[in-house]
Amino acid sequence: MSFLVKLRHMSTHEASTHEREITEPIDLCTPAGRLDPAAVGWSRTPLHRCNLRGWGRTKRWEYWCVMTPTHLIAVTVSDIDYLGLNSVYFLEYGGREFTRTSMVPFARGVRLPQSLGDGDVAVRGPVTAEILREEGGTRLRARCATPGGPLVADLLVALPPGHETLSVVIPWSERRFQYTSKHTARPAEGTVRIGSAEIDFGGGWGVLDHGRGRWPYDTVWNWGAASGRTGGHVVGLQFGGKWTAGTGMTENALCVDGRLTKIGEELDWEYSDFLAPWTVRTPESDRVDLTFTPFHERADRTDTGLILNDTHQCFGRYSGIIRPHGCPPIEVDGLLGWAEQVHMRW
Repeated sequence: MSFLVKLRHMSTHEASTHEREITEPIDLCTPAGRLDPAAVGWSRTPLHRCNLRGWGRTKRWEYWCVMTPTHLIAVTVSDIDYLGLNSVYFLEYGGREFTRTSMVPFARGVRLPQSLGDGDVAVRGPVTAEILREEGGTRLRARCATPGGPLVADLLVALPPGHETLSVVIPWSERRFQYTSKHTARPAEGTVRIGSAEIDFGGGWGVLDHGRGRWPYDTVWNWGAASGRTGGHVVGLQFGGKWTAGTGMTENALCVDGRLTKIGEELDWEYSDFLAPWTVRTPESDRVDLTFTPFHERADRTDTGLILNDTHQCFGRYSGIIRPHGCPPIEVDGLLGWAEQVHMRW
């Protein structure tokens, strides 16, 4: 029996997913550094200890994006073994846009804890960033040069009591696997200063992508996320695609008023022109039926032969219907977020 077939036989059933829910802390890997089949599943709060071993295919990162109705800022700190890739991205809708990226050989000086909550994240250099745990949430600080003067960001992303998040293990094989913890609909406040101008990020929403795993060389994925108030609720959308196909696990979930609905179906993503409307649906149920309408594309392509990054991240608004478990349908009306297609050789 293959590794993935064994995992499927371990699944249990609940209302919206066949996937097993993890409810106690567990190691991601065996002592030999391979994926522990008992760790495959999902949880409503981070429970996995990411005891990764090996070099060359190990990827670790923290990505935070905070969006307001007028601006967004994204901060990335990452260690992909042979390189540290750290960046700050800023967008003023209909106005300024810039990215500052720092590449550090062998990720020297990049501090990333083993697991979420184990410690703080920090990097120094052309991109300086700190991601700090505080009572009630996470402090994001970043500094870099921009065409408009130095950027200094100081944001607090709250984690309300009882707010559920999606953590999931994606098992390509016992040697290639990814643990991801995706947080949506986390209230944010603070400021971003560019030169002498200060931008208030109060009333914003933060999204986290925490990743720890051992990746194949060539991967394509979709990721969509959105947060805010709609239909009388605080709603977070977390959607993935392509990279999870065939593994028996997905990274799909709805977060409504802090309560998570895990979705076990692979989504149908339909799009062609990146700036034309996308549709995102659950093909086997009516759980998700949404249209995403972009207003801005962040396109980034780097091809060195060995390393390829081809990113199309579109920012826009989601509209349609979602049906969380145990709740009446919710009309989603212009929920701010993004949808992306990324091709990586790394």
